[in-house]
Amino acid sequence: MHLTWLGHSCVLLSGTKKVLIDPFVEGASVAHTNPDIVAVTHGHHDHLGETVSLAKKTVAITEIARYLKTKGLDVEGMNLGGTITIDDVTFTMTPALHSSSIDEEGIGYNGGTAAGYVIGMDGVRVYHAGDTALFSDMQLIGNLYHPDIALLPICGRYTMGTAEAMMAASFIGAKRVIPIHYNTWEKIQADPLELKKALERTTDIKVTILKPGESMECTPSE
Repeated sequence: MHLTWLGHSCVLLSGTKKVLIDPFVEGASVAHTNPDIVAVTHGHHDHLGETVSLAKKTVAITEIARYLKTKGLDVEGMNLGGTITIDDVTFTMTPALHSSSIDEEGIGYNGGTAAGYVIGMDGVRVYHAGDTALFSDMQLIGNLYHPDIALLPICGRYTMGTAEAMMAASFIGAKRVIPIHYNTWEKIQADPLELKKALERTTDIKVTILKPGESMECTPSE
């Protein structure tokens, strides 16, 4: 399986199927990725992104799923703690500490609660934390689902920062961490090297810093 960070929180997993998570990239379209399945962590515009226009099979929390169905999408709704399988790809919805509303519908439009996912495909388990603060139950995500790779936000204003992400990585226990959700705009500037240096100096966890559009090979041995 290949993992591509397209920018911000948008990640493409390419294997048996193509799974696109949070289809938003500032100043560009992700339509060229032509995913089979789209997964949405929450309703904010920089995560819901192009979900409607892509018009693909979509996974989302119940409230967002109901909204997307009114737009004509084929949606699998689920909720925290649940697991579904679509075309041999598993999606487990995990908690995230963050707000959620469907921005394009105006202030206060219910987007349920924010979430993350552990996605399993071709023997690899990838944890996308979504937008979140640090929380101690990340240890349960590690103990229950044993992700090979953790995608962690580090912007430090709307999500946890690099110091918190370091503790999150230790809680989760994935052998490899990829930082996301940073440097898209001035208010979310962060240095992923801080996370890399700190984690690799004090633990066996490896940090891979991808440039937008850059890919890496993922195997179960990660």
